[in-house]
Amino acid sequence: MSAYLVRRLVHLVPTFLGATFLAFFVLQIAPGDFLTQWALDPKIRPETIERMRHNFGLDRPLLLQYLIWLKNLLHGDLGISFMYQRPVLEVVWPRIENSLILVGLSLLFLYLIGIPIGVYQALRPYTLPDYVVSFLAYFGLAIPNFFFMLILIFLLVKVKFAYGWTPFPIGGMTSQGFEQLPPLRQWVDILWHAILPAFVVVTADLSGLTRVMRAQVMEVLGQDYIRTARSKGLAERVVLYKHALRNAIIPILANIGGLLPGLI
Repeated sequence: MSAYLVRRLVHLVPTFLGATFLAFFVLQIAPGDFLTQWALDPKIRPETIERMRHNFGLDRPLLLQYLIWLKNLLHGDLGISFMYQRPVLEVVWPRIENSLILVGLSLLFLYLIGIPIGVYQALRPYTLPDYVVSFLAYFGLAIPNFFFMLILIFLLVKVKFAYGWTPFPIGGMTSQGFEQLPPLRQWVDILWHAILPAFVVVTADLSGLTRVMRAQVMEVLGQDYIRTARSKGLAERVVLYKHALRNAIIPILANIGGLLPGLI
C-alpha cells in the first residue's frame, strides 16, 4: 500500500507541472497582455507601459515567467492582481470561501444521504419503495438546480408570510448582527445559511450516486463469499456492513476526485 501511494505521489509531480505549464502557456499565447489596453490610452506614455511591463515581469521569456510563477506559488505567493493592484490571494479568497463551504457541505450531504439510500434500494430491489426513490432521484437529475432553488425560495417566502418564520434563511450567507456573534455561533450561522443551497447543489449528483451504490451492493451481495458468510450463520447486519458494504463502497469513495470539479 505504501509503495502504491509513493508511486501515485511521484506521478503527481509531472502531472501537476504539465497541467500548470499548459494552462500558463495557453494564457500567454493570446495576443497582447493586460497592459495592451493601457497602451491604447494616449494619456499614458509608452515609457510608463514598458516600466510596468518590466515590473510585472511580462518582458521576460515564457519559460522564465513560468518558473518564477511556480516558485512563488510554492511559497504561497500568487502575485499581484493587474486589475485590483492587490495580492491575488486577498482578491480571490473572499470569493472562494463561500464556495469551499458549499462544496464541503455538499459532499457531506451527498454521501450521508446517497449511500444509505443506495443500500436501502439494493436490499429491496424492484419494490414500490425502490421505484419511488428512483423516481425522486431522476426528478432531481432532470430539474435544473437554479430552478429548484427558485421553487424552494418561493415556498420559503410563502411560509414566511403565512407563519412569520422560515426553517431556513431565504438569502445571504450570514444573519444580521453576524459580527457581534462569538466565533462558534458565527460558524453555526454560516452553516445554517448554507444547508439549503448545499442540498440543492447535490440533487443531480444524488441520482447517480444512489444508482451506482444500489448496483454495487446488489452485485456484491451475489458474490460467493457473501453466500459463504450467510451459510456460516452470520447475522445479516454483519454480512451487510462488515463484508458487503466495505467492498461495494470502494468505487463510490474513489469517485470523490471526479465529483469535486463538478461541485465547484
